[in-house]
Amino acid sequence: MRIVVADDAVLLREGLVRLLAEEGHRVVAAVGDAPALVDAVLLHRPDVSVVDVRMPPTHTDEGLRAAIDVRARLPGSPVLVLSQYVETSYAADLLADGSGGVGYLLKDRVGRVGEFLDALERVAGGATVLDPQVVVRLLDGQRGGRALASLTPRERELLALMAEGHSNTAIARRLVLSASAVEKHIGNIFAKLGLPPDDAQHRRVLAVLAYLRA
Repeated sequence: MRIVVADDAVLLREGLVRLLAEEGHRVVAAVGDAPALVDAVLLHRPDVSVVDVRMPPTHTDEGLRAAIDVRARLPGSPVLVLSQYVETSYAADLLADGSGGVGYLLKDRVGRVGEFLDALERVAGGATVLDPQVVVRLLDGQRGGRALASLTPRERELLALMAEGHSNTAIARRLVLSASAVEKHIGNIFAKLGLPPDDAQHRRVLAVLAYLRA
């Protein structure tokens, strides 16, 4: 894949570049600030961008805002956000256009090389991938919402796995369910959330977005 890396921490940025190169990917640009990220993505049109949330000058949300700007200018441009903190609103902002190709991982996942590379490939393929700790925070602190309140415990568990980016097959294996049972649960989730028949991936993204915004 052709990848843009944006992180102001030189050691982490160069480490990512080396890791990705060793895995056969091509880093077309490695930058350290938000404006450079936007310019690099618009110039190179990468398969996916890896973006730190906090970058200069204020080290608050520049990376996030740049990622949102990129997706506004280049709809559907895949972005995998890395953060040291669980900022659930960031994930909701990135998901807002409903087009998928979004990931949110905590930085310690980069140390788990297999997990990181798997997430990167899934995001590049248009999937939505959220760190399990982000999902746990959502389950702990955001249980409101009429539509979500109508979901059964099993449906909420399944929706949490969808938020982590797992496929139907992976969900079936994780929950020890048949493929048809998973499909039925997902159909019920879509119906309860009021999501009309549409592209399956698009509805998955909208379901996760409803989950985040509740």
